[in-house]
Amino acid sequence: MSNRAKEYITELLKGVDIEVGGSRPWDIQVHDERLYTTILRRGSLGVGESYMDTWWDVIALDEFFFRVLRAGLEERVTFNPFLAALFITSFLVNRQRQSKAYEVGEKHYDIGNDVYTGMLDKRLTYTCGYWKQAHTLEEAQEAKLDLVCRKIGLEKGMTVLDIGCGWGSFAAFAAEKYGAKVVGVTVSKEQAALGQKRVAGLPVDIRLEDYRETEGSFDRIVSLGMFEHVGYKNYRTYVQKAHSLLKPEGLFLLHSIGNNKSVTATDPWIDKYIFPNGMLPSVKQIGKAIEGLFVMEDWHNFGADYDKTLMAWFHNFNVAWPNLKNGYSDTFYRMWKYYLLSTAGAFRARKVQLWQIVLSPEGVRGGYTSVR
Repeated sequence: MSNRAKEYITELLKGVDIEVGGSRPWDIQVHDERLYTTILRRGSLGVGESYMDTWWDVIALDEFFFRVLRAGLEERVTFNPFLAALFITSFLVNRQRQSKAYEVGEKHYDIGNDVYTGMLDKRLTYTCGYWKQAHTLEEAQEAKLDLVCRKIGLEKGMTVLDIGCGWGSFAAFAAEKYGAKVVGVTVSKEQAALGQKRVAGLPVDIRLEDYRETEGSFDRIVSLGMFEHVGYKNYRTYVQKAHSLLKPEGLFLLHSIGNNKSVTATDPWIDKYIFPNGMLPSVKQIGKAIEGLFVMEDWHNFGADYDKTLMAWFHNFNVAWPNLKNGYSDTFYRMWKYYLLSTAGAFRARKVQLWQIVLSPEGVRGGYTSVR
């Protein structure tokens, strides 16, 4: 089995111009021959865990995954018991139900604010930057935050709900630059604690709260990079909740990573180590969720910008690592590197997208003017 597995995987990789033991940055160096059978038996979970365990290396992980994913090689080795179990569980159980809402906060966003302050921009914006005219991460994130404000027609004195507010980057920007009054909700204790300090003195209220618990009435609602945690069983509930909180003449901007096809679960490695209970929505799933509740005014895809954002994050993380390594293991470093660079490769391959969708409850009178 091991020799046949090695031959099969080697030929698959050769077909996308990746050589085992090659000298180019995207060529793979195998340190443990068990890798080949692990890939066939355990799919992406085995690939990720074997990298964490130093069974293999690639100088440019992002380019390696770009080639693998662009060619669809993952579809030729993905059916395995781990993936099947995840999909069955996702079908039978609501993995994003309210009682589990805080799990992703505890396992991902609460790992340590020092990781995020080292990796992100000065505002701690943990979503895709907008690189249309930007040259640095700071510029791209400022441009994205301003783009959101302009898309929702934000004006001084307006009340805004930020669902999944993170450390308060958008909330602070909207208050500082546009004079808005913002309520932000997050399921991360660490985000809420640091975010509250960062917005001190601004008309911003950051709460540790699941979106299903939020009450009030708002002129505008934004949700930047939170919908990926909602789960397909809760999409309609989420949209209904936003509809109930938004004034009839308001606007709702939904910013989310998107999948090219409809699924009911995420990649097993990502689910286990990075974003538990997460999944990426499709156009079809979002359309079904908003039907009869909102008018779709604008749909903007700038998924290619996430490649640049993730590469900038990894650069920052790598530079910060000497100051972080006393608090984290080498395995954590390899896990985080794998997460950032494999995801960059996925966006480069256009396997996943980044959507900003502008929704209105009753349709903008006279029509909505798209902002880019």
